[in-house]
Amino acid sequence: MPRSSSWTIVVPVKGTADAKSRFGDDARRLALAEAMALDTVEAALQVAPVLVVGGPGAAAFALLGARVLLEHAGDGLNGAIVRALSTIDGSAAVLLADLPALRPDDLEPALVENIMVADADGTGTTLITGRVPAFGAGSRARHAALGYRELDLPPTSGLRLDVDSPAALAAIPRDRLGPRTLRLATPR
Repeated sequence: MPRSSSWTIVVPVKGTADAKSRFGDDARRLALAEAMALDTVEAALQVAPVLVVGGPGAAAFALLGARVLLEHAGDGLNGAIVRALSTIDGSAAVLLADLPALRPDDLEPALVENIMVADADGTGTTLITGRVPAFGAGSRARHAALGYRELDLPPTSGLRLDVDSPAALAAIPRDRLGPRTLRLATPR
């Protein structure tokens, strides 16, 4: 049960061959991208309602209790987010789906209007609390230019521990990973 009903969190999920391309073969990287997204959404759902926007595979998120909006061909990341945001009344946040160490206690204090959270390397953004997204390479500077205030979080916060490479995943302590990501990150 979400702790906050005044917010809705939009989570864009890539379901294409582009997802997590640095992780090697198609089957492994797609499974890992889905596991991280499911772990991220599950944590977010403990804080507020979630609207996942993505491809046909996004239906799996409905089983967790999220609403699902299918992206349109040609939307692009920010276009899909804007379309999802247009369906929401009230306060909205956008949370990226590659945060497998996210905990509800990391997210809840960040739900304050006009905030952004920098990613682990400090150039991107993992969360905005507003309706004007500018995600993609170098998004931290673009979001700052749009007037978002940076929330100062320790580098160990699950909101900052985005996973864009095998090295980033390996750097997260195993006891911090969500259950689905942990299963795939465990050597067999």
